Amino acid sequence: MNASAYRAVIKGTGSALPKQRVSNAQLAERVDTSDEWITERTGIKFRHIAGPGETTATLGAAAARQALDSAGMEAGDIDLIIVATATPDQTFPASATIVQDILGANGCVAFDVAAVCSGFLYAFSVAESMIRAGSAKNALVIGSETFSRILDWEDRTTCVLFGDGAGAVLLSGEMGERGVLATKLHADGQHNQLLYVDGGPSTTGTVGKLRMKGQEVFRHAVTNLADVMGEALDAAQIDSGDIDWVVPHQANARIIHATVRKLGLAAEKVILTVDQHANTSAASVPLALDLAVRDGRIKQGDLIVLEAMGGGFTWGASIVRF
Repeated sequence: MNASAYRAVIKGTGSALPKQRVSNAQLAERVDTSDEWITERTGIKFRHIAGPGETTATLGAAAARQALDSAGMEAGDIDLIIVATATPDQTFPASATIVQDILGANGCVAFDVAAVCSGFLYAFSVAESMIRAGSAKNALVIGSETFSRILDWEDRTTCVLFGDGAGAVLLSGEMGERGVLATKLHADGQHNQLLYVDGGPSTTGTVGKLRMKGQEVFRHAVTNLADVMGEALDAAQIDSGDIDWVVPHQANARIIHATVRKLGLAAEKVILTVDQHANTSAASVPLALDLAVRDGRIKQGDLIVLEAMGGGFTWGASIVRF
């Protein structure tokens, strides 16, 4: 699988966080919780909360600008923009079109993908497929969320888990050994009531609030993520021991550690940002990826695994030669 081929290659990464950073202690001033309670159960210490003027689209555009800069490209070079989000600026049009307008990339293909915390993996797979098919050359794939706006701040079991932010990658088609080697995606709608939002345009006519049965989600997450990572490794004909870095969805430190243990992967190969950002849903994987690229851990040529699971349930994993 390492032979030269036409693949979608990550040429740039970027991220954006709201200005307001909230610690567990600060959160405990408004919610019946404590730093110890949150840290022990989740590993979370901080999260960023969007303020006035900070939206899914503005955060996504800021992350996209960084990705463009790091790839040495201009907005006019982009022919595809996909935004993965469960918290769009509007019911329609797609937040991707708002990002497009902010960037000045008007005229290219732009649309949203809704697969909650797995949204980035789904969008990443769509962009990669379009690049390999020849219908796009340079694609911005963005995960951006403002989950703080769908949280029930009276429910301490859920509101402490999430934060806002955005991450982006710029994918380009080129020949070589680098790029996306394999991706596996799944969904199982029978688990809707374990993690969902209790509203929507077609049901209640309201945005609704996030609801979750945490213990059951945890159990499914560990099994599903380990399985799909194994599937992706098999499809790429890669041994788990050859992986340089795992970039997981940053939902819960306990889920992440349990998943990598199940695959026999070393803990020091895992990129962890959940302590600083909490669960940023579709933004968490590209946000963690960007930080690890910028601090020098992930280098060109490294073999990485991206993985995530979210409401739906949806889940997936991708093997990439960076």
